[in-house]
Formats: sequence, C-alpha cells, structure tokens
Amino acid sequence: MNITGTTELIAHIGFPTHAFKAPLIYNPYFASAGIDAVVVPMGCDAPNYERVLRSVFVLSNIRGALITMPHKVSTVALLDEASLAVQIAGACNAVKRAADGRLVGDLFDGEGFVRGVRRKGVEPAGQRVLIVGAGGVGCAIAAAFAAADVGALTVFDVRAAAAESLAQRLRQHYPRLDIRVAPPDPSGHDIVVNATPLGMQPGDPLPLDTSRLQPSMLVGDVVMREETTPFLAAAQARGCRTQVGLDMLFEQIPAYLAFFGLPVTTADTLRQLARLPGQPARSPSP
Repeated sequence: MNITGTTELIAHIGFPTHAFKAPLIYNPYFASAGIDAVVVPMGCDAPNYERVLRSVFVLSNIRGALITMPHKVSTVALLDEASLAVQIAGACNAVKRAADGRLVGDLFDGEGFVRGVRRKGVEPAGQRVLIVGAGGVGCAIAAAFAAADVGALTVFDVRAAAAESLAQRLRQHYPRLDIRVAPPDPSGHDIVVNATPLGMQPGDPLPLDTSRLQPSMLVGDVVMREETTPFLAAAQARGCRTQVGLDMLFEQIPAYLAFFGLPVTTADTLRQLARLPGQPARSPSP
C-alpha cells in the first residue's frame, strides 16, 4: 500500500491500541480495491480525547474516525448530529465531518450483529430476542433489533438501572415494541445474545444458564477473544446455531464504508483479504 500526498486518513482512536483489528481489515481491502485511503491507529487516553478528536477533524485529508473504547460514550457529547442508534445507545463508533463542518456520528455495532443474523438465514422481524448486557454494545444491538421490527425484546444487566434506562429509551422511539427488563432466562426466545464481557478472561462465568437453551435458538456472542467462546461452545452442545463475535465486526464494516462515502464491499471479501493474526491472507474469489 502506497501512502502519498493524496491519501485520505481514517483515524482509529482508542486506548490502548495493541488489540486494534480494523487496520488489518480495512487497509488490505483499500489496497486491493485501489482506494487511496488508510486506517491509522491513534492511541489517546480519556483526558486528551476531546482535544484530539477536534484536532483530527481540522485536517484537510481526514475522511472520518473509527471510535473505540474507552471513548464511545464520551463522543456523543461532542457531536453536532447523532443518528437514532447513537441516541438510543448513548454511544458512537463512527464520526465524519459534514460539508458545513458539523461532526456527525453513527453507531454500527448493532447493525453489524443484525446483518450477521440475516446472513444466517434468520429474519429478525417478529423474533423474540434476549440481550444480556446493557453496556454500549448491548444498547447498540438492542437499537438495531428494534429497528428491524422484532416481535419482543428482553434486556438484562447486572446493573439494573442500566437495563431500565435502555428500555425507557427504546420505548420512547419504539412505543409499540414489547420491551421487558427481566432476568436472563432464554426460555421463550428465538435469538439470545451475550453482550457482556464475560468470556474475555479465562474462568469467566457464563452469562446465563445454558441448560435452558433450545436447539431452535440462534445464540450470539460479542466477545472476540476466541472464535468459539465457552458460551457458544455450550450453546452448540445444546444444538443451537451460533454467531461468533467476529461476524459482528466484519458485517458492520460495509456500513462504515457507506457512512464514510467509500466504495462498499461484502463481508466475505473483507474476510478473504484480512490479515488478522493466525489467518493467512487469501485472494478473494472471482
């Protein structure tokens, strides 16, 4: 990949940066497609974040910014315009500068998860969904499922106030949706999602009682530490179809590309070109 005086920048801002995967996915695609852009990791801690974000968007060759932890929530207050997903979730992971200089933000974690569900042949409309975890990613997934016209949505978080707050925001924008705050019992649901960090560390407890899972359920996890987390392994043992955390990552990137006004590709092409550790690069199928 050649970086020249015409190359546009996409800042990937977060802290720390050592686990960033986006440059290993976007940049091989940009090189393959002849797109004169590059994703650049930018390590920035919380005290300096507002100043850094505003400074980045002073650059004449900035195309946008990918925002990751710990800045997804604090970004919302810095925006001039926020999507509905951002308003419901209270978090933002993509920022661009409008023609008039305003900072516009959106959130694609949830859309990526729902796109992954659809690619597995499951249409969310009318489905009964349980989401365990009402942090930034859980809120994003809840907002995306609500927009996809699910039949019912149950949310749970060990922080009861966080789950109640999410439910209230969802009711405000989707008053006809059946939204409940309840214990994480998967019984009676069609789609079950772990949107907590449980599974990131060895020995973590499972997010719910997997003995109550049924083979008819689609079970998803947002944790990317390993492809088949202990939670997904338990779900597979119960005969469930599963969705891994990396599916959400790859499926949301086409939405990012569209948001930034760049040529869009498929999640399959991105997977084939990616240079993630332990995954040799492959040429995309003709």
